[in-house]
Amino acid sequence: MSKLDLSQFEKKMFVRNLKHEDIDQIMELQKVCFPDMDPWKKEHLKSHLEHFPEGQFVVEFDGKIIGSCSSLIVNFDEYDDKHTWDDITDEGYITNHDPEGYNLYGIEVMVHPEFRGMKIGRRLYEARKELAAKLNLKSIIIGGRIPNYHKYEQEMTPREYVDEVRNQNIYDPVLTFQVMNGFSVMRINPNYLPDDRQSSKYATLMEWNNVDYRARTKRHFKTSYPVRIMVIQYMMKNIDSFEEFARQCEYYVDVAADFGTDFAVFPEIFTTQLMSFLEEKVPSKAVRRLSEYTEDYIELFTHLAVKYNVNVIGGSHFVEEDEQIYNISYLFRRDGTIEKQYKIHVTPNEKKWWGIQPGDAVKVFDTDCGKIAIQICYDIQFPELARYAVDQGANIIFVPFCTDDRQGYLRVRYCAQARAVENQVYTVIAGTVGNLTQVENMDIQYAQSGIFTPSDFEFARDGIIGECNANVETVVVGDVDLEILRRQRKSGTVRQLRDRRRDLFELEYKVDTQIKPERT
Repeated sequence: MSKLDLSQFEKKMFVRNLKHEDIDQIMELQKVCFPDMDPWKKEHLKSHLEHFPEGQFVVEFDGKIIGSCSSLIVNFDEYDDKHTWDDITDEGYITNHDPEGYNLYGIEVMVHPEFRGMKIGRRLYEARKELAAKLNLKSIIIGGRIPNYHKYEQEMTPREYVDEVRNQNIYDPVLTFQVMNGFSVMRINPNYLPDDRQSSKYATLMEWNNVDYRARTKRHFKTSYPVRIMVIQYMMKNIDSFEEFARQCEYYVDVAADFGTDFAVFPEIFTTQLMSFLEEKVPSKAVRRLSEYTEDYIELFTHLAVKYNVNVIGGSHFVEEDEQIYNISYLFRRDGTIEKQYKIHVTPNEKKWWGIQPGDAVKVFDTDCGKIAIQICYDIQFPELARYAVDQGANIIFVPFCTDDRQGYLRVRYCAQARAVENQVYTVIAGTVGNLTQVENMDIQYAQSGIFTPSDFEFARDGIIGECNANVETVVVGDVDLEILRRQRKSGTVRQLRDRRRDLFELEYKVDTQIKPERT
């Protein structure tokens, strides 16, 4: 099997600002999203770009715009409590946009019906929150539709309906979503949108408060940069099909999305679970049979990362390239792009049973949560790799691992914690548990997965953010704070990165080892 071209699987999804050339697509999108309401005019959208271009966002997926949102800045205290949409938007033209205002006001969100359920709205709301933080705005205010109210207006008032939705007794596609995204109901305004018959012209005025807002200045100071991680301690058990494997994986990514995680981390070579139904007893042949599922594996996790809006560290998988087998860990970004890290140090066991070949490049990957690195199991036991990754900007090192006994597990754990201390970096280990009774060399597993920190006052007391119970199928969720990490590297009790005696020693990769200082 030739080296796989990952670009053929990529379906890029990302949020960006609206451009003039997008206007025709936006107008068509509104016709699909709101067929019974008056659509934008081109003049409206051109005016948005003229007055507040950074407040207009679109979601592009595989070259097509599938979502958008519009907003402006106002000083909300200047508007009447019972204002209408026309009042707050100057009839849609936002010529009343006030760069010196205190509140970001959201006036429109659209998601193409064919792509609902893929966290498009959440991405747009997160873009607004990031903009509010960047501009040091006090809050985000929205006038939200309640499109299911027309079904209940004969039996309850708008206030009663809103209370029922907030108590989760009634589902409203707009209000429920807004509550789940941290918005609180301020009041209910009548006649907000005269053409919104589904909401009986009512709207909920809702607010999200920027906790980092600084009242005395327009300058924004970052007080924290949390990144949420879910580690999956995966149970290896016999299965009957790839579809069964896919269901198990989707379950965990779904759980990660429910927790609002930024990264979901699977263990090393957990795809060897597929060997349980391949009926090949010779390990060297079984591993090549397993590599035939590479494209299915990549398609599955690309889909899951985009669908659930979670960056996925896809454990690792045995891949055949140029007739050689490699142990490769993939990063599936939630925007649909893919990266990979080859295992560089191959264990004697991997060589003996499967003929695994070593990779030759240390990579550091850009993500929407900063720079990260992946070091597969044995690689974390070589301190030079972690030091190089941190020197290239990595703040988190993910370590998918697979060990069959406590001694092997402790080598991974102790080294991951050592790397966290000596490099002032977060490390995350994710391992397999259970057993595969019918698979040679994968019959038993031992793991206690966890999330580790450097050792200083602002971090967890024992340098452990969270850890799973040993040898059970479970997950652990924890937040790492990149701003605390930045501050500690600069002014911590000890500063291992800054205090190195570079006059005595330095890290250098030799050309003949072919370890390439590659960054992506």
